[in-house]
Amino acid sequence: MLWNRLPDTMATHFDSQGTANGWSSKAFVVFGMPFFILGCHLLCAFATAADPRRQNISEKMYRVLLWICPVIAVIVAVTVYGAALGFQMNMALWARVLVGVLFVIVGNYLPKCRQNYTVGIKLPWTLDDEDNWNRTHRLAGMLWVAAGLLVMISSLLPYAGIILFVSLMTAAIVPCVYSFCLYLKKRTR
Repeated sequence: MLWNRLPDTMATHFDSQGTANGWSSKAFVVFGMPFFILGCHLLCAFATAADPRRQNISEKMYRVLLWICPVIAVIVAVTVYGAALGFQMNMALWARVLVGVLFVIVGNYLPKCRQNYTVGIKLPWTLDDEDNWNRTHRLAGMLWVAAGLLVMISSLLPYAGIILFVSLMTAAIVPCVYSFCLYLKKRTR
């Protein structure tokens, strides 16, 4: 519907301040980006369906997994088309809020996630020990929800990009270190 109104070259990448720093052709934006996101979606769906422990992935978690790519596709389309059509779009704000929401949603489901090879913190020692898996995912769930809320709340602050980076690194690294410490503690008994 918007083909004739869209410019031949459109901004498709933005820096942490929301300033465009990467461009693509109109054809790639309209056709290529949706197919790329569809490919990611199908990869996630097939990888989850092929997981030998797929029975451990709850139906709710699987639905969340299946909704992530379509929701991202819609948000990307709205923001990229909006910017191309001249609307004032704060891309950095949109991206941070989206990441925050995703972290809150996934963090909410992590503690309920049972051992599998597709969803969760899949380290050798979490996959070998159910107690390690459960304790690691309980901590990770709290950290991911906290990181997501912090990222959303700080989205309007001057150093939101730094807060985003530190929050996400903390939510990713701390559970891994905690899990490894649990593994070492159990091994030394």
